[in-house]
Amino acid sequence: RDPPLTLAQMYEHHRQPILPRPRFVKRVVLHVAMALLTVAMALAIGMIGYHSLGRLGWVDALLNASMILGGMGPIDPLPDTPAKLFAAAYALFSGLLFIGILGVVLAPFAHRLLHSLHVDTSE
Repeated sequence: RDPPLTLAQMYEHHRQPILPRPRFVKRVVLHVAMALLTVAMALAIGMIGYHSLGRLGWVDALLNASMILGGMGPIDPLPDTPAKLFAAAYALFSGLLFIGILGVVLAPFAHRLLHSLHVDTSE
């Protein structure tokens, strides 16, 4: 049984052999779990903001936060300036979060591809 990966051991050096497939799968699962946890936290932030500032019920707050986080756009009109400013900031945050999460999920695959191009096969 393999020991758990630490952050210092997350990616192997280019002089090290390519990570075996079972350990690579563990790496991918860890990255996807981090991405899902980040999405859940961002959804919670949006729900709290829409509920408190937008004066929406929890289900409507979930719907609006989900739609913004998914890149679709808001559903309910917002009552005042603070709620609209929150919605604008949350929309910008969601767009940048999408780019960051995409990087987290694709990082293991990109590293494996680049690592395979640097492996010395003559040994």
